[in-house]
Amino acid sequence: MFPEKLTIHGLTELYRSGATTPLAVVEEILARLAASPDPAIWISLVPAAELRAAAASLTAAGYKADQPLWGIPFAAKDNIDTAGLVTSAACPAFAYQPAADSTVVAKLRAAGALLVGKTNLDQFATGLNGTRSPYGAPRCVFDTDYVSGGSSSGSAVAVARGQVVFALGTDTAGSGRVPAAFNDLVGIKPTKGLLSTAGVVPAVRSQDCVTVLAHSAADGDLVRQVAEGFDGADPYSRPAGFHSLKLEKFRFGVLSGEEREFYGDEAASALYDAAIDRLVTLGGTPVPFDYKPLRECAHLLYGGPWVAERLAAVEDFIADHAANMDPTVRAIIEGAKGKTAVEAYRGHYALSAYSQYINGLWRDLDILLLPTAPTIYKVADMLADPVRLNSNLGRYTNFVNLLDCSAVAVPGGFTPAGLPFGVTLVAPAFADADLAVLGDRLHRAARADLPGPVLAPVSAPDALPILAVGAHLSGMPLNHELTSVGGRLAGVVRTAPDYRLYALAGTVPPKPGLVRDPGFAGPGILAEEWWLPPAALGAFIARIPAPLGVGKVTLADGRQVTSFLCESYALEGATEITHHGGWRAYRASLS
Repeated sequence: MFPEKLTIHGLTELYRSGATTPLAVVEEILARLAASPDPAIWISLVPAAELRAAAASLTAAGYKADQPLWGIPFAAKDNIDTAGLVTSAACPAFAYQPAADSTVVAKLRAAGALLVGKTNLDQFATGLNGTRSPYGAPRCVFDTDYVSGGSSSGSAVAVARGQVVFALGTDTAGSGRVPAAFNDLVGIKPTKGLLSTAGVVPAVRSQDCVTVLAHSAADGDLVRQVAEGFDGADPYSRPAGFHSLKLEKFRFGVLSGEEREFYGDEAASALYDAAIDRLVTLGGTPVPFDYKPLRECAHLLYGGPWVAERLAAVEDFIADHAANMDPTVRAIIEGAKGKTAVEAYRGHYALSAYSQYINGLWRDLDILLLPTAPTIYKVADMLADPVRLNSNLGRYTNFVNLLDCSAVAVPGGFTPAGLPFGVTLVAPAFADADLAVLGDRLHRAARADLPGPVLAPVSAPDALPILAVGAHLSGMPLNHELTSVGGRLAGVVRTAPDYRLYALAGTVPPKPGLVRDPGFAGPGILAEEWWLPPAALGAFIARIPAPLGVGKVTLADGRQVTSFLCESYALEGATEITHHGGWRAYRASLS
């Protein structure tokens, strides 16, 4: 009756029609658990009687349309607290009984989801391969000689084997994305702070994210929406923002030259090229970029001072229980001993420089398309060379959280040997919603039979767009007038070609003047699209001085957005600066 791959949409349709019940689904789940060929997926399970009782309670109450996860079985990585089950972080000596659910688990249960159990992981979420656990190494579901990926190893395999519909993982360096790639899943890596980490054992507290593993971007993004929200109990929690992406005629960064590294895996390289081609058919333009600075940034997470955060998370425990730890994990964490405050500051200086670099990329690119992992390894090979091979797996993932990006990992096909490959779409913070839409489209371009609904774009909630062309651009003197009222940068855009830009006379420094000239074929003017709360937008417009006004500007992608415009009388004595392509470039030319 039930398909091998369970989805939220599929089960919800069955529930809504009365074709099945949560109790029947739980019986199927229990049967699959009993028949599981991989003994290393789970660390602890909700007792069968309790799981049946929870499902029976939902069944008796009847289907609840206002609970988007009603009757949906899920798993939580065993570094995420769930009331009633021990949290071990894959270290038995560390295990404790939490008093309550973590914030994210509480949100999912409130939405009707059924917790099945806690899944295996690389100990203390330190690894990308899935072999660093005393509970065994879960295996890739397509070839059990190969690693499952980690550190959210059990979560990925539980979903891939149909033992749950979705699972929570965590991701600091790629721990939710790599296992997704190795098991033909989607991995939703939200913007830092979007999902609370209260009740999560920290790995690198300032960089940790709770992630979602599912069979589709639609399922994963729904769970993300249910679980997100500001939480005062998490010092790194942030109110949700909204960064819109171009979903048509977008530019995406691709690897080139020496930075394109697959460690001899030509099949993976070919699948990356195929993913590029599919994204082109979806309306994208590939743009080679220099990945080296991002690779260097990635080194900070393990080779720089951020490894000291791993020690800070378990310092008291490791002082008395080092012998109880996985030897590789212990060596990595103890490697932080001796790190100095000077090194920490130097690391932050370097990170600031890399942040400037990626901010420059975002002015030219909408997203990056990267391999999730450059190759996959056999378990035996990983055990023989655990540090170097694990480092290879993180080549294209480690920078993402450090540089405050959102990411969605999607399946990218199979090699001739039947091994899975995945790619990841990376975008600025708070682009989660639109990024999931692009991820869904890319996934469906490779998998025409993908079940469930096509993920539709959404508008910024309770916000209105306005275009900034001059001193209100990010980093410019008046940008605070946007940010101080809750404005969020949606992205860098370009006007249609029939606009001219002027530096107006009579003020110091001069004001920009944007004017439409029908029939003119110029380069288009670079601008920034900002989203403001409606009340703030009204107050903002009211302060605009003459000769500037507000009207609709047509963008290169065909959209019309409210913007500053200039009255024609003000062009007397003005200097045309259209050839610079934008106000920022013009101002730079003066220095």
